[in-house]
Amino acid sequence: MKDKICILGSTGSIGCSTLDVIERNPDQYEVEVLTANTNAEKLAEQCKKFNPKLAVLKDENAAEELSKLLSNLGCDTKVECGEQALVNAAKFPGVATVVAAIVGAAGLMPTLAAVESGHKVLLANKEALVMSGELFINAVEKHQAVLLPVDSEHNAIFQCLPGANRQGRPEMNGVRKILLTGSGGPFRTIPISQLSEVTPDQACAHPNWDMGRKISVDSATMMNKGLELIEACYFFGVELEQIDIVVHPQSIVHSMVSYIDGSVLAQMGNPDMRTPIAHTLAWPERVNAGVEPLDFYTMSNLTFEPPDFERFPCLKLASEAMLAGGTSPCILNAANETAVAAFLDGKIAFTDIAKVIEMTLSNTTLVTADSLEKVLAADGEARRVAIDIIEKGVIV
Repeated sequence: MKDKICILGSTGSIGCSTLDVIERNPDQYEVEVLTANTNAEKLAEQCKKFNPKLAVLKDENAAEELSKLLSNLGCDTKVECGEQALVNAAKFPGVATVVAAIVGAAGLMPTLAAVESGHKVLLANKEALVMSGELFINAVEKHQAVLLPVDSEHNAIFQCLPGANRQGRPEMNGVRKILLTGSGGPFRTIPISQLSEVTPDQACAHPNWDMGRKISVDSATMMNKGLELIEACYFFGVELEQIDIVVHPQSIVHSMVSYIDGSVLAQMGNPDMRTPIAHTLAWPERVNAGVEPLDFYTMSNLTFEPPDFERFPCLKLASEAMLAGGTSPCILNAANETAVAAFLDGKIAFTDIAKVIEMTLSNTTLVTADSLEKVLAADGEARRVAIDIIEKGVIV
């Protein structure tokens, strides 16, 4: 039988890459549900090609546009809209695998719904785990869901570990350290004094990866790596000191695991998200991802260096938030999303992103993250605080 797939966030880069892998393996996968935020035109194209039973848009006007487009195309896909419809999409009858690719905090509730339905969940939305931490992992265990990492770094770590149970929970026997790699983004070598002048387009021009604008900015500040640091702690059940961040500009080694006997296992490949997507879709088997294998005879030198915390203060803030615990990672994420949006809108400078996050962390109430209600309340408060800081121009 074909694996029936729901893609949360199908019009983004992860969603499009997932559909590419599915199209290459039509005998194994069938698209049941596609969702997006506002991109009705792109979603209509996907519905025409894959003919899902359900398509959901968060925005009502976009959903009306999609209905008209599908009618003109003669496509009978049902259209729904709204946040609750996204949650329901993750629980759609017959779906076995949910690809959680909605960017940011908006992905938390539908991803959690997929977990609570006991689905196989391919997690590309790191923010869901960063925000809710142990609550999320406890839900995976309670509902016997299978949780697999799509982020290239976490997927690499997963592949370098000895094995995993039926839920995808990996063994950590004999592990000394997890080595989490990151490219360093487009500003790894420019003078720090010039960072305040960089533009959104420059920040979104990643040297190796094709990503959306928000994630590209996170890569430029290395907050993406900070969020991945927190995600790795929860996903693999390790302490912060068991993870080292390694800057690897070539993005060939996607992460490594160091063992107590001196062995270091690395997962390598061309920088193409179809590889981890295909790995998680087929796990524990393998399928064609359409990715060219590495050519070791033409590959340039591989270099590794420690992160520069002066250049990338967001990394330090993420580490401090994880150490603080409670709702601090949730506050960090909310402040970052708000600050990045303001930067992309031209309201603040690139270097103000870290300042807004630090000020928000200092001015938002920190509580224990022992309920979803507390997590959502912390997210809302942090966004209000960050917006107030930006609008009043009190960034210091």
